[in-house]
Amino acid sequence: MHKKGKINWPVKAKRGELPLMIEAKSAGDFTNTNKRRKEEAAKVGQLRRNHGKNIRYILFLCGYFDSGYLGYEAAEGIDWVWEHRMDDLIKFGL
Repeated sequence: MHKKGKINWPVKAKRGELPLMIEAKSAGDFTNTNKRRKEEAAKVGQLRRNHGKNIRYILFLCGYFDSGYLGYEAAEGIDWVWEHRMDDLIKFGL
Protein backbone atom coordinates (compact mmCIF):
# COMPACT_ATOMS: atom_id res chain seq x y z
CA MET A 1 0.00 0.00 0.00
CA HIS A 2 1.15 3.52 -0.59
CA LYS A 3 -1.56 5.82 0.75
CA LYS A 4 -2.25 7.07 4.23
CA GLY A 5 -5.44 8.55 5.55
CA LYS A 6 -8.87 7.87 6.97
CA ILE A 7 -10.23 4.44 6.17
CA ASN A 8 -13.90 3.80 5.51
CA TRP A 9 -14.33 0.30 6.91
CA PRO A 10 -16.62 -1.97 4.84
CA VAL A 11 -18.16 -3.38 8.03
CA LYS A 12 -19.34 0.16 8.85
CA ALA A 13 -20.55 0.95 5.35
CA LYS A 14 -23.68 3.02 5.02
CA ARG A 15 -26.65 2.00 2.95
CA GLY A 16 -26.01 2.84 -0.69
CA GLU A 17 -22.21 2.87 -0.44
CA LEU A 18 -20.37 0.92 -3.07
CA PRO A 19 -18.23 -2.05 -2.00
CA LEU A 20 -14.46 -2.09 -2.09
CA MET A 21 -13.54 -3.25 -5.59
CA ILE A 22 -10.43 -5.39 -5.88
CA GLU A 23 -8.90 -6.33 -9.22
CA ALA A 24 -6.36 -9.14 -9.26
CA LYS A 25 -3.43 -8.58 -11.62
CA SER A 26 -0.70 -11.09 -12.39
CA ALA A 27 2.40 -10.47 -14.51
CA GLY A 28 5.16 -12.81 -15.60
CA ASP A 29 7.48 -9.97 -16.63
CA PHE A 30 7.78 -6.17 -16.53
CA THR A 31 7.12 -5.67 -20.26
CA ASN A 32 3.50 -6.78 -20.08
CA THR A 33 2.68 -4.51 -17.13
CA ASN A 34 4.06 -1.38 -18.76
CA LYS A 35 1.95 -2.00 -21.87
CA ARG A 36 -1.19 -2.27 -19.78
CA ARG A 37 -0.67 0.21 -16.95
CA LYS A 38 -3.12 2.70 -18.46
CA GLU A 39 -5.96 0.16 -18.41
CA GLU A 40 -6.53 0.45 -14.67
CA ALA A 41 -6.43 4.26 -14.82
CA ALA A 42 -9.05 4.26 -17.58
CA LYS A 43 -11.18 1.78 -15.65
CA VAL A 44 -11.09 3.71 -12.36
CA GLY A 45 -11.72 6.95 -14.26
CA GLN A 46 -14.85 5.47 -15.78
CA LEU A 47 -15.97 4.15 -12.38
CA ARG A 48 -15.49 7.60 -10.85
CA ARG A 49 -17.45 9.29 -13.64
CA ASN A 50 -20.31 6.82 -13.30
CA HIS A 51 -20.38 6.30 -9.51
CA GLY A 52 -18.65 9.30 -7.95
CA LYS A 53 -15.17 10.23 -6.83
CA ASN A 54 -15.36 8.17 -3.63
CA ILE A 55 -15.20 4.86 -5.48
CA ARG A 56 -13.00 2.37 -3.63
CA TYR A 57 -10.82 0.37 -6.02
CA ILE A 58 -7.51 -1.37 -5.34
CA LEU A 59 -5.23 -3.78 -7.17
CA PHE A 60 -4.16 -7.16 -5.80
CA LEU A 61 -0.77 -7.71 -7.42
CA CYS A 62 1.03 -10.98 -8.09
CA GLY A 63 4.29 -11.17 -9.99
CA TYR A 64 6.46 -8.49 -11.58
CA PHE A 65 5.38 -4.85 -11.22
CA ASP A 66 8.12 -2.23 -11.33
CA SER A 67 8.26 1.29 -9.92
CA GLY A 68 7.16 2.77 -13.26
CA TYR A 69 3.92 0.80 -13.16
CA LEU A 70 3.36 1.47 -9.45
CA GLY A 71 4.10 5.18 -9.84
CA TYR A 72 1.63 5.48 -12.70
CA GLU A 73 -1.10 3.78 -10.66
CA ALA A 74 -0.32 5.90 -7.58
CA ALA A 75 -0.55 9.09 -9.66
CA GLU A 76 -4.06 8.00 -10.68
CA GLY A 77 -5.03 7.47 -7.02
CA ILE A 78 -5.03 3.69 -7.29
CA ASP A 79 -3.74 1.74 -4.30
CA TRP A 80 -2.53 -1.86 -4.24
CA VAL A 81 -1.84 -4.89 -2.05
CA TRP A 82 0.84 -7.47 -2.80
CA GLU A 83 -0.01 -11.19 -2.78
CA HIS A 84 2.71 -11.81 -0.20
CA ARG A 85 1.29 -9.07 2.08
CA MET A 86 -2.35 -10.09 2.29
CA ASP A 87 -2.51 -8.80 5.85
CA ASP A 88 -2.50 -5.31 4.31
CA LEU A 89 -6.12 -5.96 3.32
CA ILE A 90 -6.92 -5.31 7.00
CA LYS A 91 -6.12 -1.66 6.32
CA PHE A 92 -9.07 -1.65 3.91
CA GLY A 93 -11.40 -3.11 6.53
CA LEU A 94 -11.29 -6.71 5.32
